[in-house]
Formats: sequence, structure tokens, C-alpha cells
Amino acid sequence: MQNKGFVRVFAILLTLVCLFYLSFSFVTNKYNKEAVLYANGDPSKESFYLDSLASKKVWLGYTLKQCREMEVTLGLDLKGGMNVILELNVPDVIRSLAGSNAENPNFNKALDLAYARQASSQKDFIDLFVEEYKKLDPGAPLSAIFGTMELKDRISLQSTDAQVITVLREETKSAIDNSFNVLRTRIDRFGVVSPNIQRLEAAGRILVELPGVKEPERVRKLLQGSANLEFWETYDLVDIYQPLVAADETLARILKPNTATDTTSVATDDTTSEADLLAQTDSATAEGDSLLAQLGDTGSDVAGENLSAEEYAKEHPLFAKLQLNMYQNQGSYNLVPGAVVGYAQKSDMDQVMEYLNMPQIKSILPRDLIFKWAVKSMDDEGRFFELYAIKDASRNGKPALGGDVVTNAVADFSQQQIGRAENQVSMTMNAEGAKAWARLTKDNIGNSVAIVLDGLVYSAPRVNDEITGGRSQITGQFSTEEAKDLANVLKSGKMAASVNIVQEDVVGPSLGQEAINAGVISFVIALVLLMVYMCAMYGIVPGMIANGALLLNIFFIMGILASFQSVLTLPGIAGMVLTLGMAVDANVLIYERTKEELRSGKALPKAIADGYGNAFSAIFDSNLTSIITGIVLFVFGTGPIRGFATTLIIGLLASFLTAVFLTRLVYEGLLAKDKLKNVTFTTSLSKNFLTNPTINFLGMRKIGYVIPLVIIILGGISLMTVGLNRGIDFTGGRNYVVRFDQDVQTDEIRASLDGVFTDASVGVISIGTANQVRVSTNYRIAENAPEIDAEIESKMYEGLKPYLPADTTLEQFSTQNILSSQKVGPSMAEDIRNAAFIAVIVAMFFMALYILIRFRDVAFSIGAFASVAVTTFCIIAFYSLLWKILPFSMEVDQTFIAAILTVIGYAINDTVVVFDRIRETIQNYPKRDRYQVINDALNSTLSRTFNTTFSTLIVVLCIFLLGGATIRSFTFAILLGVVVGTYCTLFIATPVAYEIQKRKIAKKSGVLAKA
Repeated sequence: MQNKGFVRVFAILLTLVCLFYLSFSFVTNKYNKEAVLYANGDPSKESFYLDSLASKKVWLGYTLKQCREMEVTLGLDLKGGMNVILELNVPDVIRSLAGSNAENPNFNKALDLAYARQASSQKDFIDLFVEEYKKLDPGAPLSAIFGTMELKDRISLQSTDAQVITVLREETKSAIDNSFNVLRTRIDRFGVVSPNIQRLEAAGRILVELPGVKEPERVRKLLQGSANLEFWETYDLVDIYQPLVAADETLARILKPNTATDTTSVATDDTTSEADLLAQTDSATAEGDSLLAQLGDTGSDVAGENLSAEEYAKEHPLFAKLQLNMYQNQGSYNLVPGAVVGYAQKSDMDQVMEYLNMPQIKSILPRDLIFKWAVKSMDDEGRFFELYAIKDASRNGKPALGGDVVTNAVADFSQQQIGRAENQVSMTMNAEGAKAWARLTKDNIGNSVAIVLDGLVYSAPRVNDEITGGRSQITGQFSTEEAKDLANVLKSGKMAASVNIVQEDVVGPSLGQEAINAGVISFVIALVLLMVYMCAMYGIVPGMIANGALLLNIFFIMGILASFQSVLTLPGIAGMVLTLGMAVDANVLIYERTKEELRSGKALPKAIADGYGNAFSAIFDSNLTSIITGIVLFVFGTGPIRGFATTLIIGLLASFLTAVFLTRLVYEGLLAKDKLKNVTFTTSLSKNFLTNPTINFLGMRKIGYVIPLVIIILGGISLMTVGLNRGIDFTGGRNYVVRFDQDVQTDEIRASLDGVFTDASVGVISIGTANQVRVSTNYRIAENAPEIDAEIESKMYEGLKPYLPADTTLEQFSTQNILSSQKVGPSMAEDIRNAAFIAVIVAMFFMALYILIRFRDVAFSIGAFASVAVTTFCIIAFYSLLWKILPFSMEVDQTFIAAILTVIGYAINDTVVVFDRIRETIQNYPKRDRYQVINDALNSTLSRTFNTTFSTLIVVLCIFLLGGATIRSFTFAILLGVVVGTYCTLFIATPVAYEIQKRKIAKKSGVLAKA
């Protein structure tokens, strides 16, 4: 083998990289277990524990926070939690930009028509709106609608439609950015371990993943709540310093009787405080890691006392948690003027607010003083946050000025001096706001005005002069991104855009654990069976070498997933297991070719070398076609489907390395040491199995055409009468998995629920076990109010009461009996349908195109396309014929489309191997009769076809039987695809290619080929 040195070096480097990235998962797993023990079932304590250790260096110089960012995380389907896709209401943005012109009837009609078209169009909403508006009023310029006072600096009556559209797009993007930032801030403060939020490709959509959430209703309200922008007056620290000192002293007196051993908590029970528990687990509450020590000062210096950190915490419980905003000058401490009271560690923020909100403390402080935290941390690690002193001048809890008066905000630059520009934010207000702003700034010259969104302070600029005219510049030490973020925050006040949940999945922790168990069990059993099968068919030594490649393949998959910080989902595990079956194919191809070379009389070293060489093109082509399928899946899929595609692609690439190159290095090493004397690549079981078959496949091609044709015709009739069991991915709706204490009948459950959902459809199927059902309904699916989910759960509770224990409450039903829930809105369902259709067409097109490019013969391309098309139609036919008969869900949803695409890749894989042998034989014997060439190719690859199909079936059967109810329909489609795809390779793809080639040959020679 050439380039052996390069292969060795590459394999060693890849192994080291995989070990490096996988090590982080082992480290974080250790601390996660400690956090679970400490939390004792309380997610907020678990988050507190991990946050407190976030900056601690725990492995190779990396902090725990960095380690957690680099680990392989489990998907929500495996560990439980909530997955939500939110969509910005773009029509609301457009309506708010129109101002008073939003009452125009043509404008509103165009919005409604564009919204109706959006579900079935690939264009964005702004393009659709413009088209509809121009149809209703062809001569009206867009500037007539959007040339408002608020946008006068950007849109005039002379502005072209293109210029107006540009502004609309910029404002929509700004609204999306602000929604993203607001959601990210809310989620960061929600107290969830390892949340994830990211923008999606679809305009205006945001993905939010919250592991371990047990209050989905609270999350819905949190995510869909409108953002409230406010301007508040502030106190100067100098003015409230003495009351704060008095509060600290009072707090010390209050806590002393209850704190014999620790005064850092207001808890009065006998349980160990958080500080003690953290100290027992090597936490950050040790003296050297205290807030005072980390900031480089000690409380004793400020107070003029000689106290340890522990003693200081007892004497000054407030200031031990909240470091006042001071600076040191010539040995003395001075207060920093401004609205910032001080700063605290993230883990202490709740404790500080608890102290400050105690009635005894509030009575000491000014009545109009309230406290709000800064939205961003002071440091890059996210450990310290500033606390602001806000003045409630009206004493009614309302801000001095609402954010709805802001008409525009732009991040730009201020020219401070020649050659130097600083980031600033320019803000404009409407006429009403300008008057109020002038009064507010006049009354607060020299003080700060806090800009607050969602109760958090984004900025508190100092007022230098009275600001009239409604135009202001906010300057400061902003980065460019910070200036943009602040501008977006300010603009959020005028944006009346709502954010709606268009897709939602909630998985309970018990269901997640069951999914982990099912995935691991199916994986292990499939791996063991594959290993046994390879040894049984090819002997102990070849079998174990192939098995070693499989294990190395798994290691590489996990290591590469870790390096990408990928999320491992149940479909991802299924992809890994399926990859094992496809990885075996490369070894089978090599071993079958080696057996042929041995039968032709070659010596073992030569036979192995030729076996690898002759099998290479088939392995390369089949892997590449499967990778193309994986890429299509990744591009058009969402969520778990992408996880499946990622694992599949990585697995195929890893299998190519392990099966083609690394196993050959092993064989060459063993041959050099003369340790393969008795290796024949056969056993007593396989020695004479399909050795020289002489089946006339082409002679049976007409019967071969008829069987799938009959299945497709029956399926077509079934589609017109029975149809497919379309999942909510394609129809829109809600799914709930409900578990009972006893077995139930689905018909009885459906009848009970029909009585409460009188104006909606209800479907009930068994899922997994007889005491577990999935309820599907489209009740009020087009509405987005957060309370609808609670209403549905209440209705289900009323309908299912007869099947629940007598003392079961609604809360118990929602948290214990409902294991998971899923929602897909109508617009999302339409997008999924369109993406699924496009994905299948694109995959089939690229398969045919690759075959055409690779084999340079349109006959092969048409044969391959016909094979995958027939395979696809047969699977769809079976799903229509069987979904009311088989005892498990056979829904057509995203996972079904993923299965179809996987089958297309597998079927092409099989077809390519046969076509590769035909091409090789034609090159070696160009004058041999084509009928004989194709029959010989089919027979010579029959052993490989059987072994690959059987090994893949073993794997897929393991997933089907043991992988859990949630992916049973997915694996059943692949199971059908393996069988039907193999059949179509033998009786559709190759015969169709022969028919076309026969006619081409006949045309050239003028003689009919053999029939």
C-alpha cells in the first residue's frame, strides 16, 4: 500500500484529537454527578453549583465552563427538556412601521393576503406584501405608506419602492436581532443548565433548547412575553450610602440569632447551608475564592477592622455579598459617584435581592428606591454583575418614560478629536416623547437615566444637559457590537412585534432516560451480533480485524462529534448504529473480492492486495452516494434529523478510513510477520455459500417488474381511499404522550376525549406499551396564546379522569402522567412539507447525476433513478396499506422523510456495487455478450449483496425491536427499504440499464441483442 506513513500519522493524530475532545465529556460528567447530588432534585441548585465552579480550572488548564462548551451533550429527547422554535410576527413589524397609515384598507388587506400566501410560498413576507399591495393599488408608491414622521430621515415621499423595501428589511432584521438578544437574556436568567439559543436559516425564527425544564407553561409565558422598554431616574450611591450601611448593620442583628455556624443565608431550618455544602465539595466559597478576595480587597480594610473573611461575613452580611462601588486613593476608600451601587457574584445575586427586600431592610432604605441588576456581566467569564439604584419618583412602580416614544436608534460614531472616533448610539423620539424627555433630562442633569428592558439595566448614561428636540447621543466605552445591541434595545420600544411558538417539543426526564436505555441496549446488541456474524462468515482473524475497525469507527465518530460540540440525539444514535451496518459493507466487499482472488489461484498476499484494490472504487462510490444523501438530510432537515445526518456522514467518512486503510495496515503487518498462514476468509458455514451462483436474473426481469408494480398500484388505490397517516409535522397540531397506571384501550380513550374536544379532531394510538398512548389534536392550533396549552391539558385531564387514580390533581396529571408534548404550528408544518418534498427530489436527482458522471452511461443513471424511485414508491405504498393494521405508529413525518432519504442512499449503495462490477467486466471483456456480462456481475456480487443486506438487517432489526417507540416507524421504513432496495437492485436497476444498453448496442450494430 502506498502512503502508509501518511495513513499512520493521520490515524495517530486523529486518535489524539478524539481523545483530547472526548476527555472533556468525562470531566464534565464527574462535575455533573456532583451537581446532581448537591441539588437533590432542585434544578436551580444544580445550576448554582455548576455556575459557582464555572471559572475553576479543572482539566488541562481549561475552566469548567470551557469544558462544558466542548463536551458531547445529549439531546433533549435523551435527557428531557423543552425544545421551542419561535417566529417573529413580521406583519406586526410592518404594521408598526406604517404608523398612522396602518389604518389604510389596502395596506391591511395586502398584509392579510401576504400572510395567507406565506404558508405555501418560498418568498419572504416583505416580498409577498409588496406584491399584494401593488396588485391592490398599482400606482401607489410604498413611500406613501411608510413615509412617516418616525422614518422621515430614511424614507421621504420621493423614495423609490426599492429604497423603502431596503428600510423594511433592515427594520425587520433589527427586530429579529432584538428578539434574539431579549430571549437570550431571559434564558440566561432562567436558571437552566446548558441552555441553547440560535438563529435558524428561516427568516425570523429562533431555536431555544432548555434541558431539564419542568415548568413548560412558565417557559411559554417567558418566551412569548412582550419586551418592556423603560427609562428610569436613578439614585447616586453617595446619597444612599448611609442607609445601606444601616441596612447592613440591621441585617447582621437579624441574622445573628439564627446563625450559630454560618450567617451567609437567611434560612432558619436545620439543613446545611449552600455555602457549607459547596465547601464540602471543593467549591468557590473558600476564603481565597470569596468575592472580596477575588476583587483584590477585603471588607476589613473598608471597615477599618482586622477580620477574616468569615468573620466579616458575619458582621457585614450584606457587604460580604455586595461589594460597594468604591475606589482606593492613597490608602483610603472613596465611593464612585453614579447609579451603580456595587457588584456581586452571579451565585449571590438572589441572596442580595432577598436581603434588600426583607421588610426590616426596606423600612430603612428610601421608599422610592428599587434595585435592578445589569443585563451584562462586568467580566468576560460572566461571574460579576452590577447592581443599580433606581428611583421610583412617582412611587407607583411606573417608569419616568416608556420606551414606546422611541422612533429610531442607530449605532454610529462620535468624532471626539482628530483621528479618533468612538462608538455611540443616536436615539430619536416622537413629539410627545421629546417633551417628556426634555423634562426628564432637565431634572436629572448630572445624574444617570437607566435604560431598562425586561427589568434589567442595559445602560445608565449620565445626563450632561437638558435634551430638547427628541434627539440624543449615548456615548460610552461601547464596542461596535454593544452599540448595535443597545440600539436594538432602544428600538424594541416602538416594535409591536410578538414572538409566537410555531413548534414545540417537551420531553419528560423519565421518557428521556428510557430513550437512553433503549438507544444503548440496541447499540450494544447490534454491535455484538455484527461481530459474531463477521467471525462466523469470514473466520476469527478476518472477523476480529473487521470488528476492531468497527470499534475504532465508533471511537472516531464520538471523538469527531465531540470536536464539533455536537448534540447526540436518539436519531443520532440510530444513525451511528446504522453506520455500523454500512461500515461492514466495506469489509464485506474487500473480503468477497479477496475470496475471488484466492479461488483464482493467487497467493494470499497478492489476493489481499488485489482484493483491496479491486474493491476500492465500489467502496468509494457507494460511500460517496450515501454521503450525498446525508448532506441533503442535513440541509433540509431540522433538529434531530440533522443529528442523524451528522452522525451518518461522520460515520461513513470514519468507516472509509478504518475499513479501507487501517485494516490493510494490519494485514500487511501480519503478513510481514507470517501470521496469516491458514487464513482463507471462509468458515465451514460460508465455504460453499453462493460460491458460483448461476441465477438468470435478466431472464426473470419481467416478473421482477410486475411485483413492485402491483405493490405500487395497490398503494395508489389505498392512497386515494385510506390515505397516509400524516403526522403533525405535516398537518400542524399537538401531540401528548400520556402514561397510565394500568393498560388502556385506545378506542375508549379517544371516545372520552371526543367529548371534551368537541370542535377539533382527536387521534389516539398506543405507543411503546399498552399503558401508554399518544394523543393528537388540532384544537386551536392556529392560535398562539400561552394559556391555550394549559387549557388543552385541563380538557385532557377532565376527559381522562376515569382512567386516573381518584386523588390525581391537574398539576399531578400535567407533571407525572404527561411524559412529553409536541406542537407544530400551521406555518411550520407547511415549511416542513415543502422541505421534505424538495429534499426527496434533490436526493434522487443528485444520485442519478452522480451515477451519470461516474459511469459515463445514461443507462446506468436511468436504471439507478428507476430503482430508487420504485423503492420510494413501494415504501409509501406499504405505509398506506399497513398503517391501520400494524400495532405501532406509522406516521408520515420528518423522520419518515429522513428514512426515505436514508433508504435512497442505501439502495444506491447496493446498485453502485453491481454497476461497478459490470463496468469492470466490460472493460476487461468489451466484446462479451452484454446479457451474460450483466448476469455474471449480478451473480458474482450476490454473496456480497446477501452479506451486506443481512448484516444491515441485523442492525436495523435491533433498532426496530429495542430502540424505543419514538423511532420505531423510522426504523420500519428503513427495514422495508433495505429489503425493497436490494430487490430493486437485482430486478429493477440492472434490468432497466440492460434494456437501454441493449437498444443502444442494437442501434450501433443493426442487430438485435439477446432478448
